[in-house]
Amino acid sequence: MHRAAFAHAGIDGEYTARRVGAAGLPEAVAGLRQPGVLGANLSLPHKESVPALLDDLTPAARAIGAVNTVIHSGGRLRGDNTDAPGLLAALADADAPTGGLSVVLGAGGAARAAVYALRQAGHDVLVVNRTHARAQALAAELGGRAAWPETAPWSAVTLLVNASSAGLDAPDDSPLPTFPPLDPRALVYDMVYRPAETRLLRDARAAGLRAENGLGMLAHQARLAFTAWTGADVPVAVFLEALKVAEATGDPAP
Repeated sequence: MHRAAFAHAGIDGEYTARRVGAAGLPEAVAGLRQPGVLGANLSLPHKESVPALLDDLTPAARAIGAVNTVIHSGGRLRGDNTDAPGLLAALADADAPTGGLSVVLGAGGAARAAVYALRQAGHDVLVVNRTHARAQALAAELGGRAAWPETAPWSAVTLLVNASSAGLDAPDDSPLPTFPPLDPRALVYDMVYRPAETRLLRDARAAGLRAENGLGMLAHQARLAFTAWTGADVPVAVFLEALKVAEATGDPAP
């Protein structure tokens, strides 16, 4: 995506992927301070451990406790979280309901970003996780409530966001093995984008509900990160088209 954005903006830049283990994270982050480096994206499992290695955090990143975007300026590194606004933009594109109850599945870094985003947008949020104590802690910290999967008021749910890793590279895995009866207006949004069609999405469509995978969120958060690095405002359509090409070719770092 970012390579396409550089080309669209007429910027001579490069975006590459690196696999970094926990032991190598400090050295990798230190390398971002070199002249000419604009910043970096981070994925699991580093989103919650990298803040300690940075000079500053945006208010959103500090509240969420997770960083997916590092911005380099004058030798200093600032952490941001573009997952939260990226999710809201993707939900707006999907015409997600704004009333009713919103459920976030999961309690990790992605779930924290989702709960933060939805609460900032005024949603009534219920956190559902297999480990109830983690759901309770997340809800207490960021606002909202927690429930067991077995006791959640599913029929009142108009937005269901999967922020867990269930379904990631495993299309037959689901965070809800038994799909619950949601409000007929509900949108089911799965942050997972590989595979494009998870079991959760298939179950939602079989129930007559609208369902979207995480490609839209991925494109929007990437666009926000690119703007933070370069100041260039590239249309999200450029990122989405690059994603389609990447999915077709199997490019691991669009």
